[in-house]
Amino acid sequence: MRVTNVPFRFALPVFKHGASGKYIMWHPKMNEFDERMKKLFDEVDACIENIYGGRYSLHPMRPARGETSNPEADGLFNIGAVFTPGYGSEHGRGYLIDVSISTLDNVDEDTRREIYEAAADKIKELLPVHFPERELTVLRDKNHFKIKGDFNLGVI
Repeated sequence: MRVTNVPFRFALPVFKHGASGKYIMWHPKMNEFDERMKKLFDEVDACIENIYGGRYSLHPMRPARGETSNPEADGLFNIGAVFTPGYGSEHGRGYLIDVSISTLDNVDEDTRREIYEAAADKIKELLPVHFPERELTVLRDKNHFKIKGDFNLGVI
């Protein structure tokens, strides 16, 4: 078992079971935040799959869209975010938006940028829907997009 820190200023430590990779302890406010973020990214994934899903062949080892219970694990795209403390960033800490395309086809740089920008625009549109009580926005941070704003979990 190893101890890691949750990427929030006032959060408790998280214990991760080494063999299974499952989290043993999360703070309830962190769980709720993560569940809402997951719903947002699943909705963005569905939108991007609808627009761009037919343009490229799926990687042979990747299940087709809808074949698993988790949109992260199937279809052409996996859209999510990873927290960064923001060292060296123009905008500081936040969530870097990550768009993975599961294909062996060559995807030109202009199309990648178009897909990435479409995902960022959709996230920007959905943030107030999924997090109406928080001031969150999507900003360009060098060659990435980042969700920036109020990530405070309050008093724990």
